[in-house]
Amino acid sequence: MKYMLLMQFSEKNVDFPKLDEWKPEEIQAHIRFMMETNTALSASGELVDAQGLAMPETAKIVRSHSGGAPVVTEGPFAESKEWVAGWWIVDCESEERAIGIAAEVSAAPGPGGLPLNMPIEVRQVMAGPPAEL
Repeated sequence: MKYMLLMQFSEKNVDFPKLDEWKPEEIQAHIRFMMETNTALSASGELVDAQGLAMPETAKIVRSHSGGAPVVTEGPFAESKEWVAGWWIVDCESEERAIGIAAEVSAAPGPGGLPLNMPIEVRQVMAGPPAEL
């Protein structure tokens, strides 16, 4: 089964340091951890894809309706204190394994090498609409 793991950052979490407060070597250690995780998932045959996303202030929200030009709003958004920082799509045997992968990623190193305890949302990728629909 395929699962999407969404790595979320949050300014609401006071224990989570802002990225501009990290030392360069801490950022490098974090990136190295993510690359090593991706290499291990690839070697196990579980990695479908993984990507990091640009910072939220580069985001654009697009809304459209029939007959009109789309409305594009630029970020960041004051009401949104959380954002998706990156994602993985994994193909693994069970939801328990997907949760295990998410737990490993959640503990990625941050400042001082301490685990970040980032929230990682785990959602099954649907092959189609539910049968009852």
